[in-house]
Amino acid sequence: MPLVGNLPLLSLLFLFLNHGLAAGSTFNIVSLGAIADGKTDASHAFQEAWANACGSSEPATIYVPNGAFYIQSGNFSGPCKNNAITIVINGTLIASSNIQVLAQSQAWIAFRQINGLSIYGGVIDGQGIGLWNCKHSGKSCPDGATNLEISHAQNVNVNGLSSINSQMFNIVVYGCENVQIQGVNVSSAGDSPNTDGIHVQQSLNVNISSTSIGTGDDCISIGPGTTNLWMENIKCGPGHGISIGSLGRQVEEAGVENVTVTTATFTGTQNGVRIKSWGRPSNAFANKILFQHIRFYNVNNPILIDQNYCPNNQGCPGQASGVKVSDVTYQDVNGTSASEVAINFDCSPTNPCTGITLEDIQLTYNNQIPKASCKNARGTASGPLQPRSCLA
Repeated sequence: MPLVGNLPLLSLLFLFLNHGLAAGSTFNIVSLGAIADGKTDASHAFQEAWANACGSSEPATIYVPNGAFYIQSGNFSGPCKNNAITIVINGTLIASSNIQVLAQSQAWIAFRQINGLSIYGGVIDGQGIGLWNCKHSGKSCPDGATNLEISHAQNVNVNGLSSINSQMFNIVVYGCENVQIQGVNVSSAGDSPNTDGIHVQQSLNVNISSTSIGTGDDCISIGPGTTNLWMENIKCGPGHGISIGSLGRQVEEAGVENVTVTTATFTGTQNGVRIKSWGRPSNAFANKILFQHIRFYNVNNPILIDQNYCPNNQGCPGQASGVKVSDVTYQDVNGTSASEVAINFDCSPTNPCTGITLEDIQLTYNNQIPKASCKNARGTASGPLQPRSCLA
């Protein structure tokens, strides 16, 4: 059965029809002049389709058929006249391989200020290899663009999409409420710089499920102002793991609260589940965090809280993190560590980590019992524990 993203095509069509999203007007980008040759700019056709869909008073669908469509840039904004716009992608959207084309752009494809958006299937290819090579060379290079940005939006559903070869972050959710991301596949090279798989910030009620991410940075990164984030059935690797933070970059900064990672697998990653904050004053916090049913396979830092994050030793050496980390639970965690210290809680001397709970932890290192390291970390432990708890 053919696949669209991570989902069989028939399943995707069932979801599409079952939700009643096929009602209303449909705008096919080919009918509006797009050519599926991978080199003729189809931006104008996509923009026209968006203008028609956004301006419609009834539910509307934008359809991208099979084939490769070159999109120089796509910025799609609301508010719209309806709250049920669906984008069905059977083909592939391709960015320019010229790193200067998006040099001044924050995002290649962006949807902003929209209430009621669904994106089904397809592939978005950011063609980021040229920019990665530029950054590896040490030359002066553009920052790069995010493959897909969804910002200041409500009631968004992304299902079965594949994001590959992004210049920078693959998918960014910023300033949003009620976002569902399901069956998404992210693929970038393991050494690709700053290519976070999914980044969530300043957002409420986001659900990420049944998603596979391989990238050169965090599989999922969680920024300030994120509340009620649920992540389930996640496969991560290669990458830097799932990270809350970095927090505390600013003195005045929103916190992160009520975050759950459940049923996740990490394979060959730099980190597993991580909380990190800058080692300097801030009123930020991370509270009510649950890591549950986690499996590690050869992960360098399976369990890590780092409150002394200080890249390049600039702006923070000798200072203590003001970020308050509390009520963090690790439950049913097992697997293999690639380093001797499998649990590392390196917390702030002025704001110790509190309320840390370890339950049923079974980790090994080279078929031996690994070590746990605790600095300024307080909490409780129960059930089988390997390594033994070091919590105060």
